[in-house]
Amino acid sequence: MPVISTPQAFNQDDLYVDLEAIIGHRIFLKCEGFNFAGSIKLKAAAEMVEAAEREGRLRSDSILVESSSGNLGVALSMIAASKGYSFVCVTDSRCNLPTRLLMEALGSRIHIVTEPAPEGGLLAARLNHVRALCASDDRYVWLNQYTNPKNQMAHFRTTAPAIARHFPDLDVLFVGAGTTGTLMGCARYFRGWHRPVHIVAIDSEGSVTFGDTPGRRMIPGLGANVRPPLLDESYVDEVILVSEADTIRTCHQMARRGFVFGGSTGTVVSGASRWLARHAGHHRRPTAVAISPDLGERYLETVYQSNWVRDLYGDDALDPQTVAAPSPAA
Repeated sequence: MPVISTPQAFNQDDLYVDLEAIIGHRIFLKCEGFNFAGSIKLKAAAEMVEAAEREGRLRSDSILVESSSGNLGVALSMIAASKGYSFVCVTDSRCNLPTRLLMEALGSRIHIVTEPAPEGGLLAARLNHVRALCASDDRYVWLNQYTNPKNQMAHFRTTAPAIARHFPDLDVLFVGAGTTGTLMGCARYFRGWHRPVHIVAIDSEGSVTFGDTPGRRMIPGLGANVRPPLLDESYVDEVILVSEADTIRTCHQMARRGFVFGGSTGTVVSGASRWLARHAGHHRRPTAVAISPDLGERYLETVYQSNWVRDLYGDDALDPQTVAAPSPAA
């Protein structure tokens, strides 16, 4: 029986869902949403905060500040509340209302950026706002998930070894690309493993991370308007781009079988199912694992809200039978 005194001390790291009965291909989905922050971002948040404390960057009067589309903001809000720090999350209008309310419940302040920067869109505008805050008061401490090596180190130390422990015959790993911390941490770990693992990065259409043309993206979590500094494409074997309409269809497909996951998970599973369909004729079914960053409760007003989906993507996005062909990339 676990007994904890701080919320970050608990994380269920060994739960997998076999999706074969749902998507028609054998794949094991690693569920990272079962902790008090509700997402995989707890790992990066804890690693970055603990490193800043060891380095003496955090003092009792420090104000943590970070740019986040949602999940990291919640994780840092939780840790800040636990440790007694103040926290300011700089986000934008795409951040889900339940996520903002949760951060406020944890005592954090939310700054919402509404005007995109001429270059780099809303993400660049958020980063500019963070820099301005730091310049205005030396109490602000920016952990900077986009460049902080502890972001990927968290997954090198925890996420990847957990997968390796349960799947010693792993052939292919599907990882969503946001800041690319999870992607790079896992890819670097498996590069030195005892057998080759095919690393497939899953990204949203309209994200510039792997060179796609910038486009509208309304579902937070994956994708970027600015190329992630942590990314090293030499560790990535393949990239699959997924439209947000396909993300929504996949989320609804899983929900009809009782699994309500977040938008990032829908994107990863959609891309993974396409890859597996293309390789279905091989003599041996690959051992495949995909990483699910979070659960779906925070997306009830967006991904799972019919009017929101129809207004942005049309009725076809609500039809699970209407799935577009995959978009190849690097």
